[in-house]
Amino acid sequence: MSSVFTTATSRKSKVEAETQAKGQARRQRLVLNERREERAVELCDSLIDIVAALFNVCGKELRRTGRTNLDVARVRQIAMYVAHVVLRLSMYDIGKGFGRERTTVMYACHTIEDMRDVEEFDRLVAMVERVVLAAFKDRV
Repeated sequence: MSSVFTTATSRKSKVEAETQAKGQARRQRLVLNERREERAVELCDSLIDIVAALFNVCGKELRRTGRTNLDVARVRQIAMYVAHVVLRLSMYDIGKGFGRERTTVMYACHTIEDMRDVEEFDRLVAMVERVVLAAFKDRV
């Protein structure tokens, strides 16, 4: 009888230990995800300030949620594109940083990529990429 009790108890403690380990791993992943998101928001915030200065647009306008006029939206799209290409942030993280959905970021990146076929626009985006790369060279 005692060996059955011992076996049941050891199984129970083994399950409890596995459950505790899984919980600890889950908490560690949450902390890492929070740190990654905080870093992404910080990078995007700095990027918004740089792009706002380059294009003489109010940073508040770029951070505004909802729809804005086309000029502001285009500058925001360029910033999202550069965040993805230069800073190598995920669409999800860029969305968090800009207060948008990842699908909006995907649309912005595709739009800017398509518009780069125009030589003048391509030079403009390349200039933004160089400025951002220089500004973030120690942080990327």
